[in-house]
Amino acid sequence: MSEPIDLIRRQVADLHQELVRHQLVVWTAGNVSARVPGRDLLVIKPSGVRYDELTPQNMIVCDLDGNVVEGEHAPSSDTAAHAYVYRHRPDVGGVVHTHSTYASAWAARGEAVPCVLTAMADEFGAEIPVGPFALIGDDSIGRGIVETLDGHRSPAVLMKNHGVFTIGEDAEAAVKAAVMCEDVARTVHLARQLGEPQPLSADDIDRLNFRYRNVYGQRPAAQ
Repeated sequence: MSEPIDLIRRQVADLHQELVRHQLVVWTAGNVSARVPGRDLLVIKPSGVRYDELTPQNMIVCDLDGNVVEGEHAPSSDTAAHAYVYRHRPDVGGVVHTHSTYASAWAARGEAVPCVLTAMADEFGAEIPVGPFALIGDDSIGRGIVETLDGHRSPAVLMKNHGVFTIGEDAEAAVKAAVMCEDVARTVHLARQLGEPQPLSADDIDRLNFRYRNVYGQRPAAQ
């Protein structure tokens, strides 16, 4: 494999440890994938391999139909879903799936997480929507992800009775979205135990999201 693919393999292997560090996964559940820039390829974890055994060498390279191109293991059982997203969303460079506790509890109820926090307006720009129920094994989950997020600012979707899928311009951005999704799902759940959370106005959500995208953080120095 070429150097760019080896780099993506290392990045994907390392990012799986972020899921563990943020307590978004247990045992072998969940996965991270990344598109290989300039190639119709993706890199994803092998199926059923424990997180402490994941290495760059055992990451699986697949084409965008989910066929294995390089690797000694079977790829993640969610590979078809990831591949569908990459085929239909050329802007997406990374996909993450978790069964994180609080976000999956919202998915089990088939309920969107309402946008009632400034942090949600920043990261998601809207509620975190619910996608349709779909069985694992073909591209049905991927189809639900793409259809639900079409025209939506959220990089996260709660697939009904399943869990979280997030997308990003690269795999790190998708992991960040998964971390933030669980954080706000937990906070909004706790808020509802105390009473009805107060909604943010659409105008305030727009302003907060614009600021986060265009002002927040460090910017390149002017030339």
